[in-house]
Amino acid sequence: MMKKIEGIVLRSIDYGESNKIITIFSRDLGKFGAVARGAKKPKSRLASVSQPFTYGHFICMIGNSGLATIQQGEVIDTFRGIKEDLFLTSYTAYIAELLDKGTEDRNHNPFLFELLYQTMKAIEEGHDPDILKNIFEIKMLTVLGFHPSLDHCAICGSNHGPFVFSIKEGGILCERCSHHDRFSLKVQQVTLKLLRLFYYFDLNRLGSINVKDKTKKELDLCISAYYDEYSGIYLKTKRFLQQLDKLKK
Repeated sequence: MMKKIEGIVLRSIDYGESNKIITIFSRDLGKFGAVARGAKKPKSRLASVSQPFTYGHFICMIGNSGLATIQQGEVIDTFRGIKEDLFLTSYTAYIAELLDKGTEDRNHNPFLFELLYQTMKAIEEGHDPDILKNIFEIKMLTVLGFHPSLDHCAICGSNHGPFVFSIKEGGILCERCSHHDRFSLKVQQVTLKLLRLFYYFDLNRLGSINVKDKTKKELDLCISAYYDEYSGIYLKTKRFLQQLDKLKK
């Protein structure tokens, strides 16, 4: 069946002498793989549309299973501002890999497509990529089937702080319950408020968010520890991001 699909290229690998296999996250089909025949040739009409992070329309021959075949492509946005900046490329690559590893093929999720697009758009527009990464990570937890307790104590249900963050109990703990996890993360209350905000935040309403370096480190600590404990996802791009972070200091 021939179909016109709106999507963003998550990754691209060489296939044979002149072809590419690309992974697309689409608004209508979710994630799927497709062959772009001849895309490695410089003059190919599929060369530009098969590049990672390209947003476009793809006319594909799609079967019930297996790889689709791209017949034509039209670029909507190349996200050139991201591709020309090593740091922004690295953040976007991390987000794309997390989405790729955290989703099944052909699982329809227009909300997730919009989240990916809005996140990439915000990165290109100059918003803080560290914070955008955190927002994307937090929102991906629901997709992965995890629902951390961020509104109230994970044990007694109290919404009166101060709180600590417990990986063991899967969320925040109040003072009365903090003894249940002696390895809980004793971070700033603003860090926990931001975790909760990011969980519910609509990126379409994104304005200027200024977060101190200490708070950023605590956000990464909580999110990374939660992912390490529950997700089982290993991302190659994460280590590269950590190396780049050292260069910024």
